[in-house]
This record gives sequence, structure tokens and C-alpha cells, in this order.
Amino acid sequence: MKTERSPAKPLATLESAKERLLANVTPVGEEEDVELKSALGRVSAQPVKSDLAVPPFDNSAMDGYAVRTRDLSGSGPVRLEVSQRIPAGTHGQPLKSGTAARIFTGAPIPDGADAVVMQESCTVIGNQVEIEAEVGEGDHIRQTGNDITKGETIIPAGAVLRPQHLGLIASVGVGKLKLFRRLRVAILSTGDELVEPGEPIGPGQIYNSNRFTLLGGLVQLGCEVVDPVIVADTPQATEKALVEAAHSADLIITSGGVSVGEEDHVKKAIEKLGSLDLWQIAIKPGKPLAFGEIEGTPLFGLPGNPVSAFVTFILFTQPYIEKMQGIKRTSETMSRVRSNFNWLKPGFRREFVRVRLGEAGEDGVVKAELYPNQSSGVLTSLCWADGLAVIPENTRINRGELLTFIPFDGKR
Repeated sequence: MKTERSPAKPLATLESAKERLLANVTPVGEEEDVELKSALGRVSAQPVKSDLAVPPFDNSAMDGYAVRTRDLSGSGPVRLEVSQRIPAGTHGQPLKSGTAARIFTGAPIPDGADAVVMQESCTVIGNQVEIEAEVGEGDHIRQTGNDITKGETIIPAGAVLRPQHLGLIASVGVGKLKLFRRLRVAILSTGDELVEPGEPIGPGQIYNSNRFTLLGGLVQLGCEVVDPVIVADTPQATEKALVEAAHSADLIITSGGVSVGEEDHVKKAIEKLGSLDLWQIAIKPGKPLAFGEIEGTPLFGLPGNPVSAFVTFILFTQPYIEKMQGIKRTSETMSRVRSNFNWLKPGFRREFVRVRLGEAGEDGVVKAELYPNQSSGVLTSLCWADGLAVIPENTRINRGELLTFIPFDGKR
């Protein structure tokens, strides 16, 4: 069986490369006021605190009858006069002894009442209600501040705001937030062989798929994409585009053209205008990764192969972007899946293989199916797959073994 030969020069590990990349990230830091309705997917720059308690008053957790539990002592059913009706949005009168109040979900508990009896446990007889169930003090009452106390921090700084966050913020009456401004990212595509989708294609040309994969990934991360256009394949045009990108963006991304051994205009222009490090990382796909800067603006040079560009974007560029955005990440989005395939060709690099999730086994762990063609040029595999299964270095995998899984739609 043919195995991959180890390189003469040791490659950087995934962990050491990420640690080195993330050690020198400078967050954007600039804040702006944003209306709550426009805050989805944005990053909180300051903690959000509540100026009130939620709920702001004791209220009914369901439709039923508000009662005084001491009126229900004794054995057998108890009949109480229904003295008032309290819908949500109104405030009832103090509850008189020996009476009950018809009450609805969310309505304030009247003074004197200390429990709510669900309507399913009651029988209405004229203007009276007969209660058969045992009722304890506090039953079916949502107490003041049960969810949020006054002065409590409900959203920390550095949180990515999801739909449920917006609802929580709205529940305490906050309509405007301090958020970090959106990160501006420039995508640089060069090469006479690249053609924009919708345009006629000539001999030896290909459509620029990487631009749109990266564009989609950046938009999904909440970034503002700056001038994602194809640059003329000349030294002058390349240098001009890089300088303009450095001035208008917080981060520049290129794909292809900056790997070891390549001598195109992009690599030369970056080295002339700034600095460029060419890294060899012990992962597959995506071994070559370039990182540098132009006039202080950081730059990622991703591999040109579509899958390699996608994988390195997930593993390196995405966490870098999140740190630039000011996101406070406590852990990475990973899980465990059970291999439904054999991997009998161990390599010296850690492999990230495209898999689709199937049914869960008897132990509740989901099984992962392997895409048959793991070539770094097969873009269809990324659409078929749900994520990447991680195969450790120098490791064979037998069907049924547990693997780390990185989903494509991981929570931000």
C-alpha cells in the first residue's frame, strides 16, 4: 500500500500555526450605535444590562383562576365566587377572601392571591368556580425577576447576536446597541484564466469559483466585502489593487498564486509592498498557507484548489476574522461522529475529509459517510457533505470508530 512520504523539513502543526496567527490579531475596536432590528449577526461591543426585572411583576403562567390558598384548606372540592376577570394588559383589584379571579396568561397576580389554578382543574358553575385539585402556594405564578433581575448583564461584550438574543434584549426595553463595526475584507482575484460567471468563456479559461465561495463565507461571518473583482494580470494592476485594498479594508484575502515555488505577480507584489510568510502546515487538504501584510493590513494567501481554499478558510481565516471582530469565543464548534467507513491509508498530515451525517446508531452517535472522491479540486464534495471529519496523523480508521466532526453550519 502506497503511503505519503514525510517531508525533509518538518511541517508546522495546526495548533502551532493557529496560535501564531491569533497571537497578533488586532480587533477592529470601533463601535457604532445600531438599532436592535438591524443587529442580527453583529457583535456586541459593550455588555447589555437590564434596567428592569423580567417579568416586571408577578404574573400568571397560564389561563385559570387566581386564588388565596388558605381559602382552599380542607378536604374535597371548594367553591369560590368569581369576583373579577383579569386579562393580560390589565391590573385587577385586590382579591377578597373567599373569592377567585378569572385570570389569563401573562396577567398580573392581584394583591392577596398566592396561586393560580389551571382552568383544566376547575368547573364553572354559574358565577362560581369549583376547584378539586390540590393547590400549593406559588403554583403557576411567574415571580418578579424570575428570568432577569434588575441590573443583570444579559448579553456580554463580544457576543454574536442571534435571533434569541434580539428577543432577550427587546424584553428589557433596549432599542439601540453599541456594536463593533463590520469588518471590511477585500478579496483579490488575479489571473487571465479567470472569468466571471455569466460571461463567455474562452479556451484555457475557468470560472472564478473561489471568489464566490469566499464571498459567501465572509458574508456569513457578518463581514462587509470590499470590491471583490478580478484584477488584470500585470504587475502594475496587481500592485495598485493591493495598495487600494490595504487602504480600504481591514483584511485582504487572495487564493492561489502565493504558494511555495509560484512566481506570479501577486507574490512578487506582496513581497515588494509588504511582507509575506509561506507556511507549510501538516494538514490535508491545504498544506500551503501564506500570511503577510501590506501597509499594516493583514493578508491571507489561501491555496488555489477549491477545497483547499475552503478548508483553510474554515481552519485559519475564520477564527482570525472572529478575533478581529471582537468575538469572545470559549470553544470551537465540534462534535463526535462514528465512522461508517474505513480509512486504511494513514498519512503524516492530519486529514480533514468530507463526510455526510447519516442515522444515529444504538448509542445515539450519528454515523458519518465518506465522500468517495477526496480530491482537493472536487467542489461538489463540499455541497454533498455536512462537514469535515478529522483523521489524526499516522492513523488508520476502522468502521465504527469515533471521530471529531467540524460542521459547515457551526454556530457563530
